[in-house]
Amino acid sequence: MQDNATEVTAAGIARLAGVGRAAVSNWRRRHTDFPRPVGGTEASPSFALAEVEDWLREHGKLAEVPLREQVWQQIAGHPDGPVTALVHAGCLLLLLHDRPARWLRISDTPDDRLAGALGEALEDLLAARLGGPPAAGTPDGGIPDGGIPEGRHGPAAPAVPAVSAPALEALRVSLPLLRGTAELAAEQGTRQTFEFLFGRHLDANPRQYHLTPADLAALMADLAGPARTLLDPACGTGALPRAADRLGPGAPERTLYVQDAAPDLTALTALRLALHTRATVRAAAGDTLRADAFPGLRADAVLCHPPFNERNWGHDELAYDPRWEYGFPARTESELAWVQHALARLRDGGTAVLLMPPAAASRRSGRRVRADLLRRGALRAVVALPTGAAPPYNLPLHLWVLRRPGQPPAQPELLLADAGRFAGEGRGGPDWRALREAVLDAWRGFDRTGHLDERPGLARSLPVIDLLDDDVDLAPARHLPPPAAGGGTARLAELRDRLGETLRLTTGLTPAPAAPAAPAPRLPLTTVGELARGGALLMRTGTSGGRARVPVLTDHDVLAGTGPSGTLPESDDEPVLIEAGDVVVPVLGGGSVTRVADPATAGAALGRNLVLLRPDPAALDPWFLAGFLRGTANNRRASSYASTATRLDVRRLRLPRLPLDAQRRYGEHFRALDEFERTLRLAGRLGEQLVRGMYDGLTDGTVLPD
Repeated sequence: MQDNATEVTAAGIARLAGVGRAAVSNWRRRHTDFPRPVGGTEASPSFALAEVEDWLREHGKLAEVPLREQVWQQIAGHPDGPVTALVHAGCLLLLLHDRPARWLRISDTPDDRLAGALGEALEDLLAARLGGPPAAGTPDGGIPDGGIPEGRHGPAAPAVPAVSAPALEALRVSLPLLRGTAELAAEQGTRQTFEFLFGRHLDANPRQYHLTPADLAALMADLAGPARTLLDPACGTGALPRAADRLGPGAPERTLYVQDAAPDLTALTALRLALHTRATVRAAAGDTLRADAFPGLRADAVLCHPPFNERNWGHDELAYDPRWEYGFPARTESELAWVQHALARLRDGGTAVLLMPPAAASRRSGRRVRADLLRRGALRAVVALPTGAAPPYNLPLHLWVLRRPGQPPAQPELLLADAGRFAGEGRGGPDWRALREAVLDAWRGFDRTGHLDERPGLARSLPVIDLLDDDVDLAPARHLPPPAAGGGTARLAELRDRLGETLRLTTGLTPAPAAPAAPAPRLPLTTVGELARGGALLMRTGTSGGRARVPVLTDHDVLAGTGPSGTLPESDDEPVLIEAGDVVVPVLGGGSVTRVADPATAGAALGRNLVLLRPDPAALDPWFLAGFLRGTANNRRASSYASTATRLDVRRLRLPRLPLDAQRRYGEHFRALDEFERTLRLAGRLGEQLVRGMYDGLTDGTVLPD
């Protein structure tokens, strides 16, 4: 299936052969017959994929390239760029998903005829599934009685249709890729194939995309509730419409409207949604605030994760836009422009849920808009999420729940909730199950009656009149009294007792003073790479997705010494499952840290930026292996340095060649050091909780200084 024009970088060659990039560099230096670069730059050359595969097979570096890897390399090296290639592949997968018989009728034709027949088939399919955005004033736009909505003056600026049928010449270039994609879909399924390829593209370009975590998207969809028509005006990769699709009525009654300023991403997201739902998908590329693709839409729900802190959002040219019903947003308040756009696209009684930066609830420049949102009953709830819930992970972001008021309530109230208590340890992420239950329970109770009695430290509703002061500060933490300090004096006494017991245990575990040792003979050394080649251990790297819905051990869990806290995005990758006795090593950050998996960690999936070493019990003691890998000099020797990160080449880590009984003696000492380290960490956490509880108790009066 390969196209001789497809190129691959050194990183792609390393992935094909299952080696590090250093090995590829060695091959280029040592083998005069290694393929010559055909493109790229001197620092990052590219090679002809077909030549590379032939060389790898000839030298026994590769038995056979997996089909999925062939297809991905075709996409990565496509002459028109990977995004164009991925769009072409997505169009074909949609054809296979919706109209498989049509592909079967044309797939055996010669290439020159196939391109024309495929172009016609895709044109019909895309018009039916992804027809362009409705014109303003059409019934498809959702306008009552087919009329122009009141207050709308003039048509919106045109938006670009998300996906168009590829031109004939473009299809001819992509035919080898498309035939391979069809083969892969026959093996793995159309949805799984697209998710694998799309996931690879996201992994290859992590800085270009800001993803909405799946758990957060599910919470936002639950807050909005079922909807027949749903809009996401900043759709990104489509996480929010996908989460909402599971709640709504069956297709074809449902319609998903999506728009994004990035044409490439909009096209990929439109294809992704069309593959995952039978609902009608209407997608358009364009700047939503400046070029609204759906000016006549009155949706049941709007979900949105807008860009934050934009200064160039159209402040000057949109001064008289009718969407600003609640006040003209200041130049620094782009998020309040998105809030009002969402309200303008809702039907009366429709619900919008937006992810917002915490500053939007309290900046003085936005107080007039916030005040009018409160007075008219449009803003119904502000929920503070824990730190680490979504990028940027260092901020406790907010959710705003809004409802387009049909009749303004006589005495409106605002629900304020603070879910900070559900933050996970370290950077492992929140306890999403508990967070979701608590937030949804508070919201549904408030939504039924318009009032919620105080739930200390979690939620309460306040009359709007109490919030309309000079600042109109809606940050939940300012209006929710914390729960009793650490649970009250009884809880503080319990913490103190646990800390004392832990400190006594720490004293007992303190290593004995080091005795001077006679000069030892130099031991023969080996490396992890040599042990892996000799079969003494199995070496695996973490994947970026998987089918199994199991907890994931992340690199942050290993560094913080906490339990598995991550999740894997859905893909066709097979996750690496951890077994007791495995040694897990983080490869980023420059720290000398290892972890021997215990029975509680067994069964979890291995996360990204981790390497798993599974020693043969007859040849290697896991604690001996883990201990020697933590040596500072060892890590310095095996690390490489970039401008922003340190990366560990685990294959280069060294350890001595010792018989198994000598390994076990070392292993006993390393195991004791690990227990001492874990106990110290526990003592530190308990001490922090006790100190914070005492400060809170003394300042709020629940603890007396006597």
